[in-house]
Amino acid sequence: MRVDRLTGFMGAEISGVDLRQPISDDLAQELRAALGAHQMIVLRDQHLDIADQKRLTRVFGPIMRLPYVEPMADDPEVIAVLKEASEVNVGVFGGDWHSDFSFLPNPPAGSVLNAVEVPQVGGDTVWSSQVVAYDSLPAHLREIVEGRMAIHLGAPYGVKHAPPMEERSSGSIRMTRGDPEADKETFHPAVITDPATGRKALFVNPIYTTRLDGMSVEESAPILAALFKHATKPDFSCRLRWNAGDVAVWDNRMSLHYATNDYDGVRRLLYRTTFSASAPQ
Repeated sequence: MRVDRLTGFMGAEISGVDLRQPISDDLAQELRAALGAHQMIVLRDQHLDIADQKRLTRVFGPIMRLPYVEPMADDPEVIAVLKEASEVNVGVFGGDWHSDFSFLPNPPAGSVLNAVEVPQVGGDTVWSSQVVAYDSLPAHLREIVEGRMAIHLGAPYGVKHAPPMEERSSGSIRMTRGDPEADKETFHPAVITDPATGRKALFVNPIYTTRLDGMSVEESAPILAALFKHATKPDFSCRLRWNAGDVAVWDNRMSLHYATNDYDGVRRLLYRTTFSASAPQ
């Protein structure tokens, strides 16, 4: 197994591994260590089937069934991330900086994305390290967020703040909306610690974080805007150009991610599984 960094701050490419074979305990430990060190890892030319993908997912934690997103009809643990060639001028699943479902009491720990059919150009995924974002946080912002809770709201899936139709993801991915539970505030630390590595990360979300504890939405707005701008600096990011057969794993709590939407007229299909862990601390 070889680990090559993709950028100066986050992301690594793993080679010398065939994930279609059984994963030994030693290899599993090395993969977890690589993810902890780099927040995102990619293994090229794997061409995994669903059973292979699930075996890899369990290396990092128990498989989690995501709410609000319709899974595959024959497997509730897998989501087909699909955009058909006919779907043009529409939103894309994950098409804004975010971490997944941070408004849940226990958000996903991470995900595995398995590329089946991808455009020759376009459809990249971008990640931003929130470990580096925290490490480089200006002193005045660090003073505000350290030891403070951030409030998250599942507005896109609730009743009060559902997005307009033109801003929603493509029709091939069906979402559940209108859930009043998603309108309830959830509190998570604005700075969390990875229990495996001891590294801290900024844990605020441009989609779901609405305010900071002890502040109103209006008082929080300029602070959150500064945090979001800092958290998504290109310096902290890694952009992956997909090839069919690639599989990527990312830490949903220690990074943000963004799905680019620049491939209208071309079909794109990836399979996604998600793993859980104890709640962020």
